[in-house]
Amino acid sequence: MKSRSAFTLIELLVVIAIIAVLIGLLLPAVQKVRESAARTKCLNNMKQLGLGLQNFHDTYQAFPASGWTMAGAGNPNGKYVGWRPLVLPFLEQDNLQKLYDFSVNWWDGTNPVAAAVPVPLFLCPSVPTRSMVLSAVAKTPRPAMTFSNPIAANDYEAIQGVQPASVNPHFPTAFYDATNRFAVLFRNSATKIVQITDGTSQTVAIVECAARPQIYRNRSSTGSTANDQGIGWSDSEGPFSFDGATSDGSAEGCGLSCASVMNRKNDNEPYSFHPSGGNFLYADGHVQFLRDSIELKSFVPLLTKAAGDQPGDS
Repeated sequence: MKSRSAFTLIELLVVIAIIAVLIGLLLPAVQKVRESAARTKCLNNMKQLGLGLQNFHDTYQAFPASGWTMAGAGNPNGKYVGWRPLVLPFLEQDNLQKLYDFSVNWWDGTNPVAAAVPVPLFLCPSVPTRSMVLSAVAKTPRPAMTFSNPIAANDYEAIQGVQPASVNPHFPTAFYDATNRFAVLFRNSATKIVQITDGTSQTVAIVECAARPQIYRNRSSTGSTANDQGIGWSDSEGPFSFDGATSDGSAEGCGLSCASVMNRKNDNEPYSFHPSGGNFLYADGHVQFLRDSIELKSFVPLLTKAAGDQPGDS
């Protein structure tokens, strides 16, 4: 009898089926490893931002404002400038800061050229492919703009505090007002560490707000970039205050119906592409991953620096 020199069709199909099953089992594991690595990279980026903020504080005796519209620390000319250009030299980006012209607003002169330079530290690797930002809708006093070079993206933003009208309905009494609603970095602020009386380890300074200006609802892009805030790392109007959003991301600031704290909408609410939550940078420089299932009444106290509140207070 002659020996066989090849597989039968059935044997080949069995082998293919086994390989397909193994691939099916392997892919989720590979994806989990990739996301774990991306989340760690994102966390390390935020830690570096935290060091930059701390070093800025050491130099100017205060944290930078989320955005300046008047003269202040690092902004002697009183132009519209955000916190990221101010901390560039503390992030080993001295050459890029030299390219940035602090004598004019961030959208004037040659500043759009600087704004087109990507800064890897401002980017979360979990964010999917982005659309190029070649234009921006107007936001007074900045006019609508078109750019010769795509504006470089940013996935991390200063949280300015909370909106009292939006969050107070979630508490038995109206607790937050104009005197206690602010976080560490807010408009024209110069917050010192000693003024963070709620504790630097209990107060969030920077949140993930990824993929802007492209607008997302839950995990789906709407296909629109008509967002007037967060159009790049140099944008001074990107910071926002927390409102809370509906579970489908269709609305924010609607009282009890807006109980979701993150990952529902990325225009002016915390948003990341990490499964089940996001990274948050605190005023003391540590970064913590918070689950998106956290209750709003436990999340809100983390966003104010001197309200005398604690997570879970009711």
